[in-house]
Amino acid sequence: MMDEFPNVLCGGWSWEENKLFELALAVIGEEDPNRWGLVAAMVGGNKNAEDVQRHYEALLQDVDSIESGHLDHRLGDAAAPPYYDSTQSTSYLTDEAQR
Repeated sequence: MMDEFPNVLCGGWSWEENKLFELALAVIGEEDPNRWGLVAAMVGGNKNAEDVQRHYEALLQDVDSIESGHLDHRLGDAAAPPYYDSTQSTSYLTDEAQR
């Protein structure tokens, strides 16, 4: 089921990659000089240190938006995360659910 999760909503990251990313952040300390390289190694696939650092920065922006009350839950709005590309997405909601 999670393979069907639209990774466009996560900046090209699959559900599994996001879970590995979260786990890596939990076990690799901020003080580690090779933090992003180690996180990338734990995520695997084609993610490199720059990819995981950008993903982390986007996560921080999302958290800030949520905590400040500025995140709009509707997709495609101006408040969408910077990595969200509404031209690349497909709505999985019915017309009624979108209203």
